[in-house]
Amino acid sequence: MIVASPTKEADMKSLIPLLAALSLAACATTAPSESARLALYQSHAGEPVKQIRYLNAMGWERVDGEHVVLNLLPRESWLLKLSGPCLDWGSGSPFLAFSSQTGWLISKFDSIKVSGSPVTCRIDEIRPIDMHAVHAAEKQMRDQPASGT
Repeated sequence: MIVASPTKEADMKSLIPLLAALSLAACATTAPSESARLALYQSHAGEPVKQIRYLNAMGWERVDGEHVVLNLLPRESWLLKLSGPCLDWGSGSPFLAFSSQTGWLISKFDSIKVSGSPVTCRIDEIRPIDMHAVHAAEKQMRDQPASGT
């Protein structure tokens, strides 16, 4: 089993622009935009890994047409970058199908399909996500006093 190394704590200087952008997005709408959510996940994602052990997923979240957060265990989440916008075809289907029959998902080899979609997309990249850091950043954004909104 390939185990991804834990992500390093992000440098606060690099998070300030991200937090500012997400705060502005929160003022404009009730939910962050796809690009803001992707930036949040990417800022808390580790280096790409070649493969991960996959048996049963607890769930998944569409980030945008080409990115999925796959939750395998309560503390194990992965950001999958796909080869194309195959998530736009699923009509809100709650089911994902993976091409792997081995119990492993391998980047550049395995693919993903949303139930009811005619499109299949290759998994181009797999990155571990520090979901504790993501939740802490979301909490920090919610706890900031709104200014000018």
